[in-house]
Amino acid sequence: MEKSYSESYKKAGVDVTAGYKAVELMKEAVRSTYNASVISDLGGFGGLFAPDMKGIKEPILVSGTDGVGTKLKLAFLMNKHDTIGQDCVAMCVNDVICCGAKPLFFLDYMALGKNVPEVVATIVKGVAEGCKMAGCSLVGGETAEMPGFYQPGEYDLAGFTVGMVDKEKIIDSNTIEIGDKVIGIASSGVHSNGFSLVRKIFDINEENINTYYDELGMTLGENLLIPTKIYVKSVLALLNQVQVKGISHITGGGAYENMPRMLKKGVSLNIYKGKYPTLPIFDLIQKTGNIPERDMYNTFNMGIGMAMIVKQEDVAKSIQILEAQGEKAYEIGEVIAGDNEIHII
Repeated sequence: MEKSYSESYKKAGVDVTAGYKAVELMKEAVRSTYNASVISDLGGFGGLFAPDMKGIKEPILVSGTDGVGTKLKLAFLMNKHDTIGQDCVAMCVNDVICCGAKPLFFLDYMALGKNVPEVVATIVKGVAEGCKMAGCSLVGGETAEMPGFYQPGEYDLAGFTVGMVDKEKIIDSNTIEIGDKVIGIASSGVHSNGFSLVRKIFDINEENINTYYDELGMTLGENLLIPTKIYVKSVLALLNQVQVKGISHITGGGAYENMPRMLKKGVSLNIYKGKYPTLPIFDLIQKTGNIPERDMYNTFNMGIGMAMIVKQEDVAKSIQILEAQGEKAYEIGEVIAGDNEIHII
């Protein structure tokens, strides 16, 4: 590829040599995610992966895709690109774990106005770190330089993952019973949802993003860019020891939109907001924007990034397992009779 060069294409705004440099800068980080199942390297037309089928009777592939959203606008303003890749991975792998699937591999897609190799490599290194947190391999990706479509300094980032679960171990709602309990795992912050509202509330710009808030213990921008937690290894540890009847990743739409997705017909949930701490950033958002509480719980995770349903007798054990994985976990609610409604009390 050293001889691949087009002066005409460069004059149109696309520098192919910048792409090659970016790949060189990211190679070490990408390869650090490889395991014995990866049988290809960077530069091919597809990533080759030979999954380990030991102990799996009937393998089911589970796929998930998502992007980072307008949280990227904050990364642009702060010129901070090292953690946004973790957000991209988290939004995908946290979804597939909800049905019990272990993520196998990940691919990313980045489109930008101008390829700055050092920035691209920094972003992809963040993706690689996220993959290692999730225990999956970064087997490929795409960087598209699109002048005139994206402004210089701006980009979009999305990803795609494939996981696998034994059919008999798929997490579904069939075993949920009235009286079962809801375990919540703490979030790290706003994660990657609701940023259009956040940006509107604070009228975010280069100046106020660096405003320090005592209640946050950091600047607004630093807090909002805290990356989305990746729950995969913690949830897998729980699945190995406890019967988990339902799992919900609390993303856009908050508890009201996401928790019903793990329920069967005929049941609802009571969620007790006093059972877990609400992070200071959510209090600040609500106060600054004068946002109704119902809208807060229908937009943000409000301090709980992942929720799971277990038997009442498994609550203490579940919390102990999750805390051993470094998580903050709480009993936050219970299953009641109803029509897939969420009652936040």
